[in-house]
Amino acid sequence: MSATSREVSDSTPAGDAPELKRVLGPKLLLLFIVGDILGAGVYAVTGTMAGTVGGIVWLPFLLAFIVATLTAFSYLELVTQYPQAAGAALYTHKAYGIHFVTFLVAFAVVCSGITSASTSANVLAQNFFGGLEINGWMEAPAQGVVTAVALGFMLLLALINLRGVGESVKFNVVLTLVEMTALCIVIGVGFYVMAQGGGNVGQITVFTDGQDKGLFLAVTAATSIAFFAMVGFEDSVNMVEETHNPERIFPRTMLTGLGIAMLLYMLVAVSVVSVLTPAELTGIREAEGAALLEVVHKGSPDFPIDRVFPFLAVFAVANTALINMLMASRLIYGMARQDVLPRPLGKVLPGRRTPWAGIAFSTVLALGLIWYVTSDPDSNIVANLSGTTAFLLLCVFTVVNVACVVLRRKRDPDREVFFTSPGQLPLVAALLCAFLAGPWVGRDAIQYQIAGGLMGIGVVLWLVTWLVNRRTNRTAGSGADDI
Repeated sequence: MSATSREVSDSTPAGDAPELKRVLGPKLLLLFIVGDILGAGVYAVTGTMAGTVGGIVWLPFLLAFIVATLTAFSYLELVTQYPQAAGAALYTHKAYGIHFVTFLVAFAVVCSGITSASTSANVLAQNFFGGLEINGWMEAPAQGVVTAVALGFMLLLALINLRGVGESVKFNVVLTLVEMTALCIVIGVGFYVMAQGGGNVGQITVFTDGQDKGLFLAVTAATSIAFFAMVGFEDSVNMVEETHNPERIFPRTMLTGLGIAMLLYMLVAVSVVSVLTPAELTGIREAEGAALLEVVHKGSPDFPIDRVFPFLAVFAVANTALINMLMASRLIYGMARQDVLPRPLGKVLPGRRTPWAGIAFSTVLALGLIWYVTSDPDSNIVANLSGTTAFLLLCVFTVVNVACVVLRRKRDPDREVFFTSPGQLPLVAALLCAFLAGPWVGRDAIQYQIAGGLMGIGVVLWLVTWLVNRRTNRTAGSGADDI
């Protein structure tokens, strides 16, 4: 066992509680990161972005990638210094030492993952039945049937999660390869059309002000939307206790994953704006997933993409939901081991060595959220919840980037340094994240209302946790030696 492994082991509560099993190597970790970033985001936001800025839709993707990469530098500096599963909440607690702030950050991250997974499950059910209907295999089902399938899918994810992270990540490998294949189909068709002279490559430099915002505000708004498609890299830090030699493999693997995702996004964006006309780009702004579907349908009319693509989307959103639930359960586990959440939520299944209590807790929350969001069929569920997810994570990233600077000043000079974000980039990343979270990006007010409601629930849960710790004479952080 390495020194680092001993440090991680020593930082957990004493007793017979088993540790998490280290099963992730560089390849599985890379596919985990790529699969989480790609996910459902690119299907949902590309059309909206194209309808906002027109042909330069690749630019918001590029800007979102830059902000995400700067934030990833901060995460890499922190995860290599503190290789524990609690992620952003752990870094916040070490930097500021304020238990209430720590809990709010942890709760915001958990909610963002569960909200994203719950929405993905509902979208999965809708696409599944949509594919069956398009192929003439069944009539459109009632909303209750769609909801039942979404709930059943979440229970299936819980079983896969309980089986073990090795099995979960292997399942993620299959889903990641399928969703990459779907994006490669879009890219291949787009470039085939351009090679045949049927596309309009010149559109990639044309700005269309779809909402009369002006160039700067339109690109800013589109970048905020695009950021939802870039999140996911931060989930991997919550898998650190299940990764072999994380201090050395995390930096290269995370940055490689971000680069792969960005390359695919840029190529998809070029394909969309080259194949579709400006009028078509404007028309698909509010249609989720229609941009990618329309590119292949128009570019290859003899290919039955309308019959196939809904099922490819099923795999994409399934992958997003799986990884988000993995992240949420590991974060709950990590925080419970630090006594920021009730200690029973940190229990591990002895045989499989998986955090069964965290899995059960996150699944129950997800089931409740699915029921809630499907109770109003007229609301724009995906747009509102994806925007809320991005807003919550941008706020968390702002806090983490500042925490990186604070902890750099507290760093033990005798401790080995594996990765350091260059210069003052953490502060630059903090300012950019805070800017994209602001109301000037044109975010719908309901997204702030949803986030406010979630954080209100978080305050109530923090009070409950504080009372439990007080009655049992424990304080937050007592589960670890170094907090």
